[in-house]
Amino acid sequence: MGRRNFLAGGAAAGGAALLTGTGLVSPAAAATAEESGALTEPITAVTPADKRYKDLVRGWNQRWVASPEAVYLAETTAQVQEVVQKAVTAGKRLTVRGGGHCWEDWVFNADVRVILDMTKMNKVYFDPAKNAIAVEAGAQLLNVYERMYRTWGVAIPAGMCFQVGAGGHISGGGWGMLCRKLGLVVDHLYAVEVVAVDANGIARTHVATREATDPHRDLWWAHTGGGGGNFGVITRFWFRSPGATGTNPAGLLPQPPAEVLVSAVSWPWAEMTKDRFARLVKNYGDWHARNLKPGGVYDNLVTMLALNHKSNGYIGLITQLDATIPDAEGVLNRFLGEMTAGLDIAHQPLTTAMGELSAMPELAKPRRMPWLQAARYLGTTNPTLNDPSLKGDFKSSYYRTAMPDAHVDAFYRHLTRDDLVNPTASVLLSSFGGQVNAVAPGDTAAPHREAAYKAAWMIWWTDPADEAKSLQWIREFFHGAYADTGGVPVPNAVTDGCYVNYPDIDLHDPAYNTSGVPWSTLYYKDNYPRLQQVKKKYDPRNVFRHSQSIQLPTS
Repeated sequence: MGRRNFLAGGAAAGGAALLTGTGLVSPAAAATAEESGALTEPITAVTPADKRYKDLVRGWNQRWVASPEAVYLAETTAQVQEVVQKAVTAGKRLTVRGGGHCWEDWVFNADVRVILDMTKMNKVYFDPAKNAIAVEAGAQLLNVYERMYRTWGVAIPAGMCFQVGAGGHISGGGWGMLCRKLGLVVDHLYAVEVVAVDANGIARTHVATREATDPHRDLWWAHTGGGGGNFGVITRFWFRSPGATGTNPAGLLPQPPAEVLVSAVSWPWAEMTKDRFARLVKNYGDWHARNLKPGGVYDNLVTMLALNHKSNGYIGLITQLDATIPDAEGVLNRFLGEMTAGLDIAHQPLTTAMGELSAMPELAKPRRMPWLQAARYLGTTNPTLNDPSLKGDFKSSYYRTAMPDAHVDAFYRHLTRDDLVNPTASVLLSSFGGQVNAVAPGDTAAPHREAAYKAAWMIWWTDPADEAKSLQWIREFFHGAYADTGGVPVPNAVTDGCYVNYPDIDLHDPAYNTSGVPWSTLYYKDNYPRLQQVKKKYDPRNVFRHSQSIQLPTS
């Protein structure tokens, strides 16, 4: 199917693509100095006969490959609206690709007929009309950091992996290495532009802001943690921190530290008894629970503890600290002292890759690095990002307290299983708290504001023969860790649900979730009913859906 068949401009549909009205923005009106808004040339359409097709129907996780009739690479909001309108009119299932990093089949699946690829919408610029810095949805995170920092000296506290696209990452809440110091990326989101479809099947472009008087404020709110692919196609974001004043873009967002102190150490599994493992894991959780609230010197520190399967050989710890604070080395040493309290084995250089973390032996002694250099280093050395053969499965949980004994026992048992030999199998514990927790759970759609740290399960494989045992391991591990709450980390005094940006389709499978707590509560907690109302208002036909999309309310 080519452009002639799908995007032939019929009068009714062509007119619908440019409808305006109260609360609506025509593509031309939404345009900025960076985008003319005019369709100066046809949208790029890639069909199965095109040599580019195979590259565009898959993402980072090679488990999921689609076979759509066409992939459309949009460059303007007008083109996005046109593709959406034509897909709706033709009754064709549409999904949206940003950076291609969705862990599940939300984008690339058997049902999709049209993929809207946003990677050519990747500009970052100051928009004087909004007095905010605009980020188009297809921009990759490292490019966003480089443009913002080199041009204005500012940053947003978004994710670590350099290839991740802005659209899905930001709309899902956006955790990153500056989170304890600056909060989540959505805490700085001023506005979002979304192409949605109304009850009459008409594609319309909305700009929603956080202004209390904005009639579309709920649409802005839904994109502060509601996740991608639920309400419409995100075309751009605008960032300005709450309370920022003036019109100089250098003062509208926070400045990252000029320099950070980065370290990486490891402990060998050969010396890791069950008691030592328990001490290390409990120390990590206890430290984060004690330093949960914002306002202390440790707001400047983010850590990651890589609990790898024993076949990797090592457990690793990576830290990043604002090096401009007084006595930065002393602050880091005090943290490391608390982490290793009661542990009678010495740490070593990190010499082995650990899941998404590369070997970093040069960081055994903490090293001062310019912030952007550190962001580039940690983001681009991920060994999983450049291997086109990898398939994977992933899970997540949040913790509010130190890990209970039963959980620690399950972690140790599954990380030392002899029926699996896979050095990529891991659980990565990472910091939450600090300024993340300065925002109330309902102020944004990202609800896990009382969590102290989060856990990300991961396992990769390349040989199809390894898929069944890999899935068996991660499922038995996750279910076993949370056996006392029905196999999932239900929101309670200890655990706090799951991260929507680490999607897990097993959460809605009764074979793996016997808790009686639905996947929607695990992701969104008490915010889900409000998200459903936003869905009803902006996507009443459920055009934008996937295997765990927000459902329309039943009443």
